[in-house]
Amino acid sequence: MAIDFSEMNYLADPDVSVLKADHVQFLLSISGPTVIDISGRDQTRTRVICTLIHGNEPSGLIAMHRWLSSLQSNDRPLTNIRFIICSPEAASCQPIFSYRFLDDGKDLNRCFSNNKNQGYYLRANVIKQAINEVSPEAVFDIHNTSGMGPAFAVATKKTELALSYTSIFCKSLILSDINLGALMEQDFGCQTITIECGGSNDAYSHEVAFKGLGNLAQIDDIKRCHFQRDVDVFLQPLRLQIKTDVDIAFTEQTQQEQGIRFINDIEQLNFSTVRKGKLIAWLDDNGLDDLYINDIENNNVIDQYFEQRHNQMVSKMDLNIFMATRVERIAKTDCVFYLVAHKNQM
Repeated sequence: MAIDFSEMNYLADPDVSVLKADHVQFLLSISGPTVIDISGRDQTRTRVICTLIHGNEPSGLIAMHRWLSSLQSNDRPLTNIRFIICSPEAASCQPIFSYRFLDDGKDLNRCFSNNKNQGYYLRANVIKQAINEVSPEAVFDIHNTSGMGPAFAVATKKTELALSYTSIFCKSLILSDINLGALMEQDFGCQTITIECGGSNDAYSHEVAFKGLGNLAQIDDIKRCHFQRDVDVFLQPLRLQIKTDVDIAFTEQTQQEQGIRFINDIEQLNFSTVRKGKLIAWLDDNGLDDLYINDIENNNVIDQYFEQRHNQMVSKMDLNIFMATRVERIAKTDCVFYLVAHKNQM
């Protein structure tokens, strides 16, 4: 697929003919990354919402299309809203909403902190420019989790704004100091936050995104929203990653084969308390050497969190786990899950 990485299309207050009958038809009608500007009652402020940085995470697009299709001329948002649809090529590749990024491409959400200005790094720069153009009051990056699980937000620092923006969509905030080159890590002169709406195939995830968008459009002082809802905060998550070329699978019982066999219901660990001694995977002769958890200084600290018992990998302490996935491609190229020590051990 030939991609013009410098492309950015602009739409202003689109009507139903532009929006098409549903979100799929609309997605297929756009030729590349697209800005949609919605005029608000207060023209001096703009809130930015990014969607589809990953092509297999559709909740933001679905919520955006549903909200725009129901928007009445006498029911404008309180401020301007700029939507940015970031990776329509990956999202529209058949089967639709199946590809995080194209087979010959890069994960766009790892390209925002690089000085390169070609390919997907150029796409990231074009998106940053589209955000900076409006001097935003706030930036929301809407995602789905890699596996099934409840919605949560991610920010780089615990601030009143981070708590407020979380509460518009959900009630859990993860504070991450992991630098991956993500949009969330960029400085736009305002609070930027990632919203993970839940699993991509879960209708409730789409509802989380839609209700959050509706709230965002009608709340005037978004700086104080968290006083209306308690927000749980989790600190400094780490990532369980797999070394290159290690075979993995998800199974209900041990397999006497090379590679790592994770428990089949690993996604059920999301936001539950994983107790000390919990079985996570079956290991081969390499034991824990095929896995790593790098701390902020890039030291492998896997033995602080997991240990080997015979051929089993078990938790060494009580943990909270997020973003656990059974999608092998994501598990191998990104991570199996995020984790933090349970609060009673922090």
